[in-house]
Amino acid sequence: MDDVFKALADPSRRRLLDRLNERNGQTLHELCAGLDMARQSVSKHLAVLEAAGVVHTTRRGREKLHFLNAEPINAIADRWMTQYDRARAGALADLKTALQQEPEHHAMDNTFVYITYIQTTPEQLWAALTEPAFTKRYWGVALQSEWNVDSTVTWELDGVVMDDPEQVVLVADRPRRLSYRWHTFTPEFLAKFDDEDGTIANALDERRSKITFDIEPVGSLCKLTVTHDDFDPDSPVLAGVSQGWPPILASLKTLLETGEPLALDPIDEAKG
Repeated sequence: MDDVFKALADPSRRRLLDRLNERNGQTLHELCAGLDMARQSVSKHLAVLEAAGVVHTTRRGREKLHFLNAEPINAIADRWMTQYDRARAGALADLKTALQQEPEHHAMDNTFVYITYIQTTPEQLWAALTEPAFTKRYWGVALQSEWNVDSTVTWELDGVVMDDPEQVVLVADRPRRLSYRWHTFTPEFLAKFDDEDGTIANALDERRSKITFDIEPVGSLCKLTVTHDDFDPDSPVLAGVSQGWPPILASLKTLLETGEPLALDPIDEAKG
């Protein structure tokens, strides 16, 4: 947590986080545009943010994309800002305001990335991601699959079963990496659950997106990186999962560390 406080103490680094909050998945060149900072200075600031865990990078061809990871910042807010006078947290005020705003998504950065650290083993985390008894507890969804490449993944939520031959496992590298196609939105799903905002109806014709879980042991912890991508442009599903994944992953972390998940509404979370 000290590394996060130090990273956020610099106004230039907070400004870079604001830029990523406005549009995630930017290159170094894009982040430098419009800033009164040398490219080398921006690169050094990004390295500090990445070391603190508030920025995550991934490669797309020759490009290095930078993504905001709000989990360490949320942890600070939960531990400190809810207990003390928020006005005294001046160093975080501008960033906190930015994070409370609705994120803006663009076709060129149709990717959701979230990183969390969990006190567990890779094997236990893999089981929590793949065994229906686990997934139903923290997510409300029972996932059924043999978890081999090309195996189908069947979803069951409150009596609605979502099964499709193209809803398959893409990568199954136990216990390090798991990737599969997102569930198919069906008329049965639409008929079963409230869809006042039209999210599900708008997603019926959208192609299946892709979810990837990367598990990396870090001492006694596991670093879990969740990447949800391959969305259609202006995807309503992307907007849904961007709101849905953080509480689901918080519930997963709580279950593995305490034995009890958070109380979530699985229907709301599954809309994504």
